[in-house]
Amino acid sequence: MRLTVLAGGIGGSTFLRGLLKARPDAEITVVGNTADDITLFGLRVCPDLDTVMYTLGGGISKERGWGREDETWVIKEELAAYGVEPTWFGLGDRDVATHLVRTQMLDAGYGLAAVTEALCSRWKLPVRLLPMSDDRVETHVVVDDPDNPGTKKAIHFQEYWVRLHAEVTAHQIVAVGSEKAKPAPGVLDAIAECDALLLPPSNPVVSIGTILGVPGIRDAVRETSAPVIGISPIIGTSPVRGMADKVLAAIGVESTAGAVARHYGSRAAGGVLDGWLIDTSDAAQLESIATAGIHAQAVPLWMTDEDTTAALASAALTLAEAVRR
Repeated sequence: MRLTVLAGGIGGSTFLRGLLKARPDAEITVVGNTADDITLFGLRVCPDLDTVMYTLGGGISKERGWGREDETWVIKEELAAYGVEPTWFGLGDRDVATHLVRTQMLDAGYGLAAVTEALCSRWKLPVRLLPMSDDRVETHVVVDDPDNPGTKKAIHFQEYWVRLHAEVTAHQIVAVGSEKAKPAPGVLDAIAECDALLLPPSNPVVSIGTILGVPGIRDAVRETSAPVIGISPIIGTSPVRGMADKVLAAIGVESTAGAVARHYGSRAAGGVLDGWLIDTSDAAQLESIATAGIHAQAVPLWMTDEDTTAALASAALTLAEAVRR
């Protein structure tokens, strides 16, 4: 079985661990979000790609869910001693090595897909990890400017999330460079040739949304012969993890499983979904989702451990088979 997964960072990588347990025989390609990427201290940082790489390669910090296990912070402390900004985003010493290699390869003219493949070879990943694009796309968030009351300014998504903890109102989400980007080599083929396409419970706006925003990818999802199954990142009115509710509000979408399904839309009506999994606690929304032309089922969504996550992945594949028939 050939499976393709469009993934963000922590939620996507957690789901992938369960998918690998549920279908260890599958050939899995992961298309990772790169709109969270940022250049810091002269280094190109790709948080979502690295989270998937470290998680599936066995190097992730289990406590934080991001960055390296057994990390040290000498470089961060030395930069702070020099008064170098930003101080709100810290790179661990082990993590810096990854960014150094990536930046050197990018500066030498290699595309991000080739660089990612080279980095992943060290970790011997059980999946193929592709960036959504070799081109630079960066998510910016429009917020109120505290220094100029009554005006707004755009800040990088990492500043909104890491420094401000998504505690200020997001008025608009802008994927800078998206309209000129092209899918990375292998991305369109992975979507066209898979047996099932899965959208894990990653952020529907700044993770899955930015992947779909790369010209050509949304069309490929709509045109693939494979069933497209998504998993709600919302249980009740709260995100499974992160701040999906904050960025959903910025685009005028209610923070519910049904509203996110309708935001993605049915493939039969020009959207991207054939099927949608919601939590059992949200079962009352099944009828409204079905009315939107999307096959929906209610199953336990909490990915509390590898077994529950594997059960969720199996439910997604079972729904894919039902939709296919």
